[in-house]
Amino acid sequence: MFDRKKDEDSEGDVMVRESSNYGESSESNIGASSLESQIGIGALINKRTKLEESIDSVGAMIKEVRDKRTRLEKNIEEESVDIKNLREKLTKVNEYIDEENKGIQELTRKRSQVEKEADDVNGLVGNLRNRLSSIDKIMDDEDQRIRSFKENQE
Repeated sequence: MFDRKKDEDSEGDVMVRESSNYGESSESNIGASSLESQIGIGALINKRTKLEESIDSVGAMIKEVRDKRTRLEKNIEEESVDIKNLREKLTKVNEYIDEENKGIQELTRKRSQVEKEADDVNGLVGNLRNRLSSIDKIMDDEDQRIRSFKENQE
């Protein structure tokens, strides 16, 4: 339909000119093909095709990189959420430990109080034993006096 022809200007730049092929014979197409191969348009077209394929390949690589970045961002976000959850759990564990430490301190205080009461009771028991021992000694002394008195009367 359109033939592309290259023209070079005086400075070596290549210009492409398109012209209509309507009404031209197949001989002119054959001639144009041989002209194109002489000019190197076929090689240029091949290079352009390869460049387009390379660009498509680079586009696919860019898409892969974007997909990988998206996956990485998603993984990082998931890890961030997991770490936040772990931090919350550790905070709860820390609070539990603090509560247990307070409970242990309270139990220690109560135990100390009970020990003090036990020491007080032990002191009372010792005091009562001493008093009972005094009474027992007094009774033994009285018993001894009564025996002596009975023996003296006999």
